[in-house]
Amino acid sequence: MSLSDDRAGRLILSLRRQGVTDARVLKAMESIDRSLFVHEKFLDQAWEDQALPIDCAQTISQPYIVGLMTQALEVGPRHRVLEIGTGSGYQCAVLSRLARFVYSVERYKSLLTEAEAKLKVLGVDNVFTRHGDGGQGWLEQSPFDRIMVTAASPHEPTELLKQLKPGGVLVAPVGRSSVQMLNRYTGQEDGSFRRESLCEVRFVPLVEGTAKEG
Repeated sequence: MSLSDDRAGRLILSLRRQGVTDARVLKAMESIDRSLFVHEKFLDQAWEDQALPIDCAQTISQPYIVGLMTQALEVGPRHRVLEIGTGSGYQCAVLSRLARFVYSVERYKSLLTEAEAKLKVLGVDNVFTRHGDGGQGWLEQSPFDRIMVTAASPHEPTELLKQLKPGGVLVAPVGRSSVQMLNRYTGQEDGSFRRESLCEVRFVPLVEGTAKEG
């Protein structure tokens, strides 16, 4: 067993102890080399259960939060999933192991380009990406079976909920402060949504529009 395999195994055991018990989610996370998505300055921490900085003042999420959100999303092998906030591409790679197709939107063009290159290295071929305003989703490809938002919306993501299939699930951090609430929305038969609050989290804010870089 290589050092990276050993670290991955210890991380998966840690996630299981913390309540991430979905076998498909754990297998998907174990199959993705997180070090590929981590900035070279933090490679020694790639398999630690903590968030790490990436370019554009963004972060790669803590593995526990990735596991928790993915488990809450309940992704099936036939599902079409919308991800808001491609970031490093790590969460997208995990989702690609679970869903039929993943559609990912990122407001930073440079981050998107880097993430696309990393997904290509992994041989991922069921992910479609877009440079755009994540708060507007991807209307042309809607409706989606599942939607994951990896940046904190200041209010309930009503525009994204409109792009969810009946009975679908959306998981998103919501709140304006440095600490937000991770919510899970499940579509009901009457067209409304049942909201569950899962835990407090810290995410970068969901910002309108695309970013100016350079």
